[in-house]
Amino acid sequence: MTTTTAWVDDPFAEAVRTGRGPLWLRREDGHRLRLDIERWCAPAAGADHSLLRRCARRSAPVLDLGCGPGRLVAALLALGVPALGVDVTRAAVARTVGLGGPALCRSVFDRLPAEGRWGAALLADGNLGIGGDPDALLQRGAELIAPDGLLLVEVEPVEVDEQVTVQVEGPDGRLGPAFPWARLGTAAALRRAHAAAGLVEAERWTSHGRRFLALHKR
Repeated sequence: MTTTTAWVDDPFAEAVRTGRGPLWLRREDGHRLRLDIERWCAPAAGADHSLLRRCARRSAPVLDLGCGPGRLVAALLALGVPALGVDVTRAAVARTVGLGGPALCRSVFDRLPAEGRWGAALLADGNLGIGGDPDALLQRGAELIAPDGLLLVEVEPVEVDEQVTVQVEGPDGRLGPAFPWARLGTAAALRRAHAAAGLVEAERWTSHGRRFLALHKR
């Protein structure tokens, strides 16, 4: 997997800077998926707390993969849980740092600190789609967590298993660069996690209409 170039001037970066949308992922067939940028730029709320509680119970450092504007990193630090964000969008990293959270402008496939020693790694807000290759991403998540660590993954609310090419579309119709993406429901995520990364289900839950899995190594 190659390193992802940091995004600088695209509709997503602009939305992160302003905290406002609307914003969509547009597929090649024209289908659009609304991105919840306002929620991502707001303080942690709702289903976020179900993730935060599980991290806090472990009292171990957390790596937020694709941290975006940094709300989860900031919330973890407020709970006394050490956390680090990773994102390829410089505006997202800058916003995370502005909230007082440490963050790196890197791809999740780049070399990262403390590989194999994180108590938990997060793939929230659809970030299971990063890179468009969920098998490779799940393998990477397994590499990053400690032997007793957890990979906490948000999955789609419907059963789906698709790999597509998308562009971020802003409110003025401007499109960012094309990139590969993926969407997985619960069954597909569990199947791929087991086959590709040797990860098995520790827990599944639903909160405020969002669905999550906790995965651990066999």
